[in-house]
Amino acid sequence: MGLLMLHFRQFFLELGKDIYTVSLSLFRLMIPVIIVVKILEELGGVALLGVAIGPLMNLIGLPDSMGLVWAATLTTNIYAGMLVFFNLPDQQSLSVAQVTVLGGLLLMAHGLPIEARIAQKAGVRLRATLLLRIGGGLLFAWLLHQIYSTTDTLQQPNQLLWQPDPVDTSLSGWLVAQLESLVMIQLVIIVLLTGLKILKLLGIEKLMAWLLQPLLKVLGIGREATSITIIGVTLGLAFGGGLLIKEAQAGHISKRDVFAAMAFLGLCHSLIEDTLLVMLLGADLSGILWMRLAYSLVVVAILNRWMDRRSSDFQQRYLVRS
Repeated sequence: MGLLMLHFRQFFLELGKDIYTVSLSLFRLMIPVIIVVKILEELGGVALLGVAIGPLMNLIGLPDSMGLVWAATLTTNIYAGMLVFFNLPDQQSLSVAQVTVLGGLLLMAHGLPIEARIAQKAGVRLRATLLLRIGGGLLFAWLLHQIYSTTDTLQQPNQLLWQPDPVDTSLSGWLVAQLESLVMIQLVIIVLLTGLKILKLLGIEKLMAWLLQPLLKVLGIGREATSITIIGVTLGLAFGGGLLIKEAQAGHISKRDVFAAMAFLGLCHSLIEDTLLVMLLGADLSGILWMRLAYSLVVVAILNRWMDRRSSDFQQRYLVRS
């Protein structure tokens, strides 16, 4: 009985330490960035960015005004982009194909001030992350546009599946929303780390790594990053990235595997929540889930093989950081 209590005590001590480490790493990154982005938003920086990237929307078959949607999403999150979308008169004239193209872009390139900083903290160069997320997102959106326009599919008028309730845009309302978000993130971290520790004790984590080994080998992701990649793909980059930072700083995951995992998570994360959110805009599942998943698998497999052919000096200078 005494030995069992000792094991329980050790379990919870290690779990508490892990929760503290991951939470501290994430919140130290997120809180300053959230404040800076809010200041820029109040100064009109997001609106200016929307105007600047508006012409890019024409390349993917969208009106200039959708640049405002992408700008809000790039700097904050998908929720913010959705609110801008609902309030634009142009959205009423879009087809399902156009909304699916926009949705694909939003899913791949959003929340960059926070998510790019997480990737950087994990060991990936900022320029590599931005190029992959922005360039990869635009390429994916262009491919979707070409597929739908060439095949003349999903050209029917778009129908919104949901209309948002009025949002409190005051400073106090914003503060409450951010606090609620941070509390929810903390709760998810506690549940995730507890679950992972139990899976490791039961040996299920090794079984998952063995079952996914063929896919991970194609992607170039090592077994040590298996569970973290699964968490990021299903729940989001912040959670997967937060765990990745902890493991990378502890030396448990190589820089190459960190880059491989973060590249995949950059293009394909939060498959459940984010996909459902974009579906509310009227986007079709064919583009925002299946084609996005296939595109991410192909791009990351090619990217990681290209990386393996580069010298260590090149990797250190452009792709990964100490």
